Amino acid sequence: MTYGGDDGRRRMPPRPPQPPARPRQQQRAQMLPLPGRGQSPYDARTRPMGARGEAPAPPPPAPPRQDPPEYGGRQPRPRRRRRWSVGKILMTLLIVFVLFVGAIWAYLEFSINRVDAIGDYSGRPAAASGTNWLIVGSDSRQGLSAADEERLATGDSGEAGGQRTDTIMIAHLPDNSTKPTLLSLPRDSQVKIPGHGTSKINAAFALGGPKLLVQTVEQATGLRMDHYAEIGFGGFANIVDAIGGVDMCIDKDMSDPMTGIDIKAGCQKLDGRSALGFVRMRHAEATPRSDLDRVANQRKFIGALVSQVASPGTLLNPFDFFPLLGSAPDALTMDTGDHVHNLVGLAIAMRGISSDGVTTTTMPITDASAQHWDKKKSAQLFDALKNDSEVPKDIVLN
Repeated sequence: MTYGGDDGRRRMPPRPPQPPARPRQQQRAQMLPLPGRGQSPYDARTRPMGARGEAPAPPPPAPPRQDPPEYGGRQPRPRRRRRWSVGKILMTLLIVFVLFVGAIWAYLEFSINRVDAIGDYSGRPAAASGTNWLIVGSDSRQGLSAADEERLATGDSGEAGGQRTDTIMIAHLPDNSTKPTLLSLPRDSQVKIPGHGTSKINAAFALGGPKLLVQTVEQATGLRMDHYAEIGFGGFANIVDAIGGVDMCIDKDMSDPMTGIDIKAGCQKLDGRSALGFVRMRHAEATPRSDLDRVANQRKFIGALVSQVASPGTLLNPFDFFPLLGSAPDALTMDTGDHVHNLVGLAIAMRGISSDGVTTTTMPITDASAQHWDKKKSAQLFDALKNDSEVPKDIVLN
């Protein structure tokens, strides 16, 4: 189409307005180079152009990867993998140890013999300070064969004429820092036995078993018993043999045909047979005070026995520990309300017998036969135990 005017010339339509021209240098900076030989258009578009078409410089090599710097002069931490490995090992060992101790604890808890020994009755002494254990060594021959009775010189069970207590002790564990006390009650002590009149204290066990013995001791002393532990002839010897014997230092030669003992003076290791004879002997020249010397020997031996049982040499030695573990349930009898942790507490408290950490004494008496207690001194002794006080030295009898 043509457009005419007055002069008859052809006219074109008006051109749209153009943007202003850019400077030549700016246009050159935005131009893309043509791809060269062996180069794709994509590479040409994306690679920056050097000055006047020169090839761009290669990028600098990446710096090596470095750990973040430690501040404050601290050493670099160990790798997490190694730390977790050590932690897992320690955790595994801890779990195994806890399971092992728990298994032993459960075994003892359910295996130790139980008897109903402690119970309430009218006129029972009130609870006082500290904890009181009644520890009894009976002449029970239960579980002993005829050969065992002959070897241990216990006599025939039929000749014994009823089970009696060969040893009666009260272990007082105070609640304060006062030393524990181990008190021996001579078995010939004349006391009132509830329902049976006055007789030797060891007859209570034969007349009414552990429960009557506990009641008799409580009424005679005014002390309330919290726990009860009993061991017989066979159990005593088995425990001593289980730990390989007990080291003792004997002051004088000791010989007694009735208990089958023949021990020379000096330090030595007593096996179960010799140990049983040592704590039972009362008719010999080496024990002129009869029952007083016998109960003193009993306390001395118990101190050595407890120290050895609770020592690392026994607890960490499988050849001593496992035989002890196997013999303890059959040897011991406790009250139905007692538990293993109570027994452990008693053992810990009594460890100091050998090192003068426990006050050991016999009931104050008025005669050498040990049948009658000194009423005044006995009252002082019982008051000291009730109040967790030190036992007066003038009434301590060893």
